[in-house]
Amino acid sequence: MYPDAERVTGLSIANKSVWRAGMRHLKKHDPVLGKVVGRIGSLDFELEDGHYEALVGSIIYQQLAGAAAKAILNRFKNLYNGRIPDPERYLATEESKLRSVGLSPQKISYIRDLCERIVNDSLDLEGLSRLPDEEAVEQLDVIKGVGRWTAEMFLIFVLGRTDVLPVDDLGVQKAAKRLYHLRKLPTRERFERLARNWHPYCSIATLYLWRSSEKPGNSAKW
Repeated sequence: MYPDAERVTGLSIANKSVWRAGMRHLKKHDPVLGKVVGRIGSLDFELEDGHYEALVGSIIYQQLAGAAAKAILNRFKNLYNGRIPDPERYLATEESKLRSVGLSPQKISYIRDLCERIVNDSLDLEGLSRLPDEEAVEQLDVIKGVGRWTAEMFLIFVLGRTDVLPVDDLGVQKAAKRLYHLRKLPTRERFERLARNWHPYCSIATLYLWRSSEKPGNSAKW
C-alpha cells in the first residue's frame, strides 16, 4: 500500500530537514492541508524508544482512556522495578500478578503472544526497520492484538516512516471530513484520492490532521 519510506527519503520524519520538506510539499500540493500546516507550524516529533516496549505499551493502551491506561502501565512497570520486563521475565510472571495491576486476561494473552514470538525467534522487531512498509505491517499484523492500525502507528511513531496513511483511523477521517467539507466520513477510496498529493509525506499529513482536531490537554498513546 505504501511506497517504501526508506527508498523515498532515506531518512525518518524525526529528521527536521525531512519534516520541513514535508511541510513544503503539503503546502505546495494541497491548499487545504497547506493552510493547516501554515497555521500550526512545525511540530516537534521524536521517535519512541524501544520496539518491544512500544508495542507492549500500545497493547496496554488499547480501548482505554489515556489516564486509565497510563495508571495501568505504571502499575505494570512497578512489578519490574519501574521498567517493562524483557520477554523472558514477562513469560515467567504469574497471571494473578498481572491481573492485580489491572491488565485484562485478553491483554495478558496479547503480550504473552508477542513475547513468545520474540523468544522463539519467529518475530524480529529490530529487523522491521529494514523492511518496506507493507511487509513490516504484515509482520506485525500476525501478533495477537496488533492489528493493522497498531502496526501503522508503529511505523509512524517507532520507525519514523514518512508515507504511512492510516485510512481506517477515525480521528483522521473526522479531520478530513471537517477540513474538506465532506457530507460524511470518507471511504477508504475517497480518503486515498484526497491523499494523492500528500505522497511521499502521508505520515506528516496524518500528524497535522490529528493536531488540527486536538483539544488542549488531550493525551493518548497510539
